[in-house]
Amino acid sequence: MPSPSRHNGPVHRSNDHSIDRSRTAGADFLQLDPGQAPAGGLADWLARRLREAIGDGRLPVGSRLPATRVLAADLRVSRGVVTDAYRRLGEEGRIAGLGRGGTVVVDQFAPGTVPPSPSLSPPPSAAAQPPPARSTAAHPGGTRPGPAHPRPARGTTPAPASPFDGAPATTVFDSLRTAPARIDLTPGVPDLAAFPRAAWLRAERAVLRDLAAPDFGYGDPRGTPALRRAVADWLARNRGIRADPEEVLVVAGAAQALALVGEVLRADGLDVVAVEDPGSLGTRQHLGHRITATPPVPVDAEGIRVDSLRAVGARAVLLTPAHQFPTGVVLGGARRRELLQWAAEGGLVIEDDYDAEHRYDRPPVPALRGVLPEQVLYLGSVSKLLAPALRTGWVLAPTRYRDALVDAKRLSDLGNAALPQLVLAHLMESGALERHLRLQRTRHRRRRDATTAAVAAHLPGASVHGAAAGLHLMLTFPDGLPCTDTELAAAALAHGVKVHPLSWHARLPHPPGLVLGYAAGTPGEIEEGIAVLGRLLQEAGPPLPG
Repeated sequence: MPSPSRHNGPVHRSNDHSIDRSRTAGADFLQLDPGQAPAGGLADWLARRLREAIGDGRLPVGSRLPATRVLAADLRVSRGVVTDAYRRLGEEGRIAGLGRGGTVVVDQFAPGTVPPSPSLSPPPSAAAQPPPARSTAAHPGGTRPGPAHPRPARGTTPAPASPFDGAPATTVFDSLRTAPARIDLTPGVPDLAAFPRAAWLRAERAVLRDLAAPDFGYGDPRGTPALRRAVADWLARNRGIRADPEEVLVVAGAAQALALVGEVLRADGLDVVAVEDPGSLGTRQHLGHRITATPPVPVDAEGIRVDSLRAVGARAVLLTPAHQFPTGVVLGGARRRELLQWAAEGGLVIEDDYDAEHRYDRPPVPALRGVLPEQVLYLGSVSKLLAPALRTGWVLAPTRYRDALVDAKRLSDLGNAALPQLVLAHLMESGALERHLRLQRTRHRRRRDATTAAVAAHLPGASVHGAAAGLHLMLTFPDGLPCTDTELAAAALAHGVKVHPLSWHARLPHPPGLVLGYAAGTPGEIEEGIAVLGRLLQEAGPPLPG
């Protein structure tokens, strides 16, 4: 695999830089890809795909379809194509326009039709995904991860009692979160200032108006029926997953999901779960609290190395296949098939659908759960969609683990608070959450662009990875740094800027680097923070010899 080199021109985007923009049209809604339509047959193709989704239950009666202008923009087709497809389904009696209430499904099957049989085959869009461009991110035989005996950056003085002193403990993220700083470029947080307060208050008033007195009592530990139904519909529309609401377990975010999963797997005799490397330190900590071992498996430009996974010998693996953290790569088509074959032979895939909704320059990627549900345990949450403060997520488990997970949840907390669940269900069912997501994408794209521009201006030796989606970028410095990446992060914090060192998230050899979150900062703050990093590296001097 070729090594990246220092450059002073446009930012190198690793597996994003060679994206064919003509192939990035597509909608998360039903994983629609207009590239599959025959020439001159867009309206026929769209009407057929919608008809299939209504028939097989991905769009149940009462589901709201996207506005014609919104779907046309996502697919990059004329609005007339979508209008024509909707008109045909309306004439068949499948959908109806309700004015300001939007267009909804009113009948699952037209007269004379037969429900389709369920299938485990991947949706057509899964097979049609273009292979990601080759990347130098995260290959196990890469350049040195940093000096064995690091020396501090010249001209900088790390703050005392820094979160970066020593190996990261389980409290490291709490320490970093509470450390004072002007600019926060840590990953994992959406634009919290954009939380839809007005929509939330409207939904809350509507929920409280309709609640009966018994609804304020103890509820189902699996979650409220309303939210489980809304989540099942959301996943069918946006992630290519067909699930019954009875399969959905509502949890307090992905962190609790990992704790419950770890507890259940260990009780089942499965106490080793492989993880991606580089991969989330926080996720590894939560899982490792319940699991005996989390052996690292290298990630390359196509995602996790399945040959290395087999060599590790673990019976389960935790993945972020739609947007790998921190590299940002998408699990490639051939690699997906290898992984699913491994799972079909008895392996368990724990799919953390991290950042899947936030994409800018690439087609939608369907979830693995939609292909092999009895071998994939799926985790999702609203932490990146709305806010981590809601502490709301969900688990879809294979049948053999479902009851044990519900029991573990019941004994943990009797279930999530019901009122926020009902409000969230209202936002999902009304279309307000999808509208919020569209607005967030526009805002996050601007901040992503500001970040890549600032890196090009102030860190010309850095390679940028994962720019096509998500809420963060990974930077690597293939020509080395004058210090370790941890020392650089400590110096940045001493100058009022928070970042993650890549070495926190990597146990296998890897070039030094940083992980920068851009969603929560303004373009001006992002520019200033990255300029600080550039000045620190200039003052520290040339890279250390290899």
